[in-house]
Amino acid sequence: MPELPEVETIRRGLLPVMKGKRIARVEARRPDLRVPIPRDLKRRLEGRVVSEIGRRAKYLLIELETDDVCVVHLGMSGRLFIDNDHARPIDTHDHISITLDDGMRVTLNDPRRFGLVALMTKAELPRHKLFTAVGPEPLGNEFNGPVLAAKLKGKKTSLKAALSDQRLVAGLGNIYVCEAMFHAGLSPKRRSGTVKGDKAEALAASIKRVLIDAIANGGSSLRDYIQPSGELGYFQHRWAVYDKEGKPCPGCDCAASKSKVNVKGRGVRRFVQGGRSTFYCPRRQR
Repeated sequence: MPELPEVETIRRGLLPVMKGKRIARVEARRPDLRVPIPRDLKRRLEGRVVSEIGRRAKYLLIELETDDVCVVHLGMSGRLFIDNDHARPIDTHDHISITLDDGMRVTLNDPRRFGLVALMTKAELPRHKLFTAVGPEPLGNEFNGPVLAAKLKGKKTSLKAALSDQRLVAGLGNIYVCEAMFHAGLSPKRRSGTVKGDKAEALAASIKRVLIDAIANGGSSLRDYIQPSGELGYFQHRWAVYDKEGKPCPGCDCAASKSKVNVKGRGVRRFVQGGRSTFYCPRRQR
């Protein structure tokens, strides 16, 4: 499932394509994805000018001049494609297309149909059930060490589980939780309520740094954020520990041995927490 940096990369790709353009045509080729597609989607979008492309947590926000907001979540397999004058043939899994007044078309493709499209007004958005329990944006000014410490206070769950909870902080998922804990030197097994003071400051700073770095790498690895296929997709990022089982982590001799040959159990470790793989360095993270 795309995390905050992936969704932010896609938002930046949509911005020059959609902002300020009028929606000429909307096509919904099925009645539902994860939830029913709004029946009035076509009526409320066609003829309207896109005023902004925003993001809240892992959701894209297509804001219209009418104060309506079209909310898009890509689920586990959703992708967005951009093409001009319908140059790309319609695929079986192309479920919603938005054609703009300049001929550009934005298409939501979702083979597993775990994505979501919803409509609401800007005033309704903070109170909508999708967002009422969502925590602060980790890149916002309202997120810092004291705020994080207050949210973790008294919690007995593992730090990994706490940070993966969207009610605590918005947009984080498995990859960037692993990366942030590594850079803060905190074990994923640590009881979350013990992270306070300097540890909370270090973790909040690591979360921001990891996300900013990932977004920057996404922008530089995709030309205008769009791949040659037209897909507004994900990017490859040089992670420190994620998916690096058995390998040394940056700046550490955790995989070293007398024979200089990697030994099982050395280097970055992997174990399963909450059904997801966790990667960490037991030497660096306490």
